[in-house]
Amino acid sequence: MISNPDKILVVDDSPDNVYLIKNILEGEGYIVTTAENGFTALEKITESKFDLVLLDLMMPEMDGYEVTLHIRENKELQFMPILIITAHDTPNVAQGLDLGADDFIRKPVTVDELLARVRSLLRLKHSIDERDEIARQREDFVSRLTHDLRTPLVAAERTLDLLQEGALGELSPQLLEIIGIMARSNTNLLAMVNTLLEVYRFDAGRKTLAFQPVVLSQLLAEVAGELAPLAQSKGLEIQFDFSVENQASKILGDRLELHRLFTNLLGNAIKFTDKGMVTLRLKTIPTRKPSIIIEFADTGVGISAEEQINLFERFRQGSHKRMGSGLGLYLSRRIVEAHQGKIQVKSELGKGSIFLISLPMDQSDLVDEKI
Repeated sequence: MISNPDKILVVDDSPDNVYLIKNILEGEGYIVTTAENGFTALEKITESKFDLVLLDLMMPEMDGYEVTLHIRENKELQFMPILIITAHDTPNVAQGLDLGADDFIRKPVTVDELLARVRSLLRLKHSIDERDEIARQREDFVSRLTHDLRTPLVAAERTLDLLQEGALGELSPQLLEIIGIMARSNTNLLAMVNTLLEVYRFDAGRKTLAFQPVVLSQLLAEVAGELAPLAQSKGLEIQFDFSVENQASKILGDRLELHRLFTNLLGNAIKFTDKGMVTLRLKTIPTRKPSIIIEFADTGVGISAEEQINLFERFRQGSHKRMGSGLGLYLSRRIVEAHQGKIQVKSELGKGSIFLISLPMDQSDLVDEKI
């Protein structure tokens, strides 16, 4: 007998087949639930969790193909292996596998083969569940760690600010220089922790976005003004290329997240450009579903074709010595996708880079939601 018995749903319109398979599986210690048609099966799947579904292909009204498709299209369901049962004269087993079934067995069913395939798919189920649980625990650990790290970092930032302001008395130039280095390092670390926390919120589906009308030209000008000192310190010019009609362009967006997105992309452009300029552009694409293109173009070091392939994935760092944690562009992609947009890069080593964001202008279907 199984110490923690797996739950199996048997779906077949033949009472004799159901009786036979149910007895075989219950004899091995499994908990078996039955359904006589596809509609009942889908209802039971939404009401309870099953570790495996044994599904007859040929059923009236809703056949096994359609049931398989409904199960695989339901993103709220945890992974559940599907073992399709088919008669010897049924030629389209491949169709069931293409729709998402994991294995098949032909009638008449033999006890040994049935149990072997059931055990095989349950091992797959347990392996995937274990992997997902490890991933969940890792994400929870990262979240807790990130929260715990922010508190001392914020306290250290405030303390270093007070020291630089002379709150504890006048400090020597050498000590002020050391404190300045510490403050910059602390600021960088806090920014990394905040980015990691945002990435976790997106990945865990715990990110809530508040959509409102946003004038893109105003937000871009605001971000450029905040980063202007950084550009000036490198002798770089920030240029704007906004047509008159695009200066008033609005989209529905989360202003805070768009600010984070633009700050990251403009900051990267400045960071990887040693001479020349950074140009911000707005373009409208007048298609049936109009979209607006936001470009961040620089005259910097560029990105190789090899690095561009995985540039927007998690922890994908470039080979340049100034590369960061590998999370900024991944977070940028998640923000863009949350706004139903796309992000891409065009670049060549030594000839600068252009990051392009395409956002739909008609976003009337967007509402405040968790991503």
